[in-house]
Amino acid sequence: MLKVNRENLKNSHQLIWFIIDFAMLALLIINLTFIIFDSIYKFPAIQTLMAQHTPALKNLYHPIHERFIFYDLIFVAIFLGEFFLRWGYAIKANIYDRWYFYPFLHWYDLVGCIPVGSLRFLRVLRIISIIYRLHQYRIIDVTQWRIYQFVAFYYDAFMEELSDRIVIKVLNGAQDEVRRGSPLFEQIQRDIIYPRRGMLTDWVSGRVASAAREGYIPNRGALRHYLEHRVDNALKQNPELSRLKYLPVVGSTIQETLEDAVGDIVANVIHQILDDLASATNHAFIEDIVNVLLPSPEDRGEEAENEALIQLIIEIIDAIKTQVNVKHWRENLP
Repeated sequence: MLKVNRENLKNSHQLIWFIIDFAMLALLIINLTFIIFDSIYKFPAIQTLMAQHTPALKNLYHPIHERFIFYDLIFVAIFLGEFFLRWGYAIKANIYDRWYFYPFLHWYDLVGCIPVGSLRFLRVLRIISIIYRLHQYRIIDVTQWRIYQFVAFYYDAFMEELSDRIVIKVLNGAQDEVRRGSPLFEQIQRDIIYPRRGMLTDWVSGRVASAAREGYIPNRGALRHYLEHRVDNALKQNPELSRLKYLPVVGSTIQETLEDAVGDIVANVIHQILDDLASATNHAFIEDIVNVLLPSPEDRGEEAENEALIQLIIEIIDAIKTQVNVKHWRENLP
């Protein structure tokens, strides 16, 4: 159902032109219905069928069919009159830079007025242009129409499927280029990866520090207890250390003291490492790791490093392809 926003219609200051638009829209629909019906009526089988079942309708319409061009020209005269009226208004209001721009920009209005065969159906473009203008001024809202939602949904689905296939094909080509060691691979190394080692270091450093703070610091006591327990079990299973208890008088004391000392040392070392990782001091350590994994072009090794980097790039592209393959339009299916 066509819902008109009367408030916007009143505030548009173009009420007369919008009334003309609605009148032309009605005439165009009537005219196209007339053209379609007459095109169907031309078939002898349709005329025979109407003569058998609706002879009164056939007798009424047949004279109109015989003078179809005359009646169509009445519509054409109205359409041309409205066209020249708008052209004159466009000249008077200086809407376009040149007075003769209007017919070139609205060519479909003129071509649709040619009373020849399929050219008549170009009047559909005039309907579309009127509806678009009314929607643009918020007089009507075509997005609420079911036919628009239906067409828009399948159009978006088609475009997503088409674009996904194109993107996948492009990414497959990029992977093949990287595997062959083409200039693309060298460009990725030289212009993308190596200049961003500092950014990568900062990101990895921040992520490691955040993970250490959130995972380690709240569980410091439990981790220390676990480490001491594991070290104590490992020391008790050590045959050399177990012999200390056979020493006269002080054997057991030495064994217990040594177990406590080793457990405390291991726990303190682990805690210190995690404390360092949880702080900003991990930056230099992470930077060294990144420099080893991504050496500068003049320092990097031969095939092994290249193969690792190639595999990394291919896996990144595979991840992108997986995401591209997600069909978002299916989420909107009923």
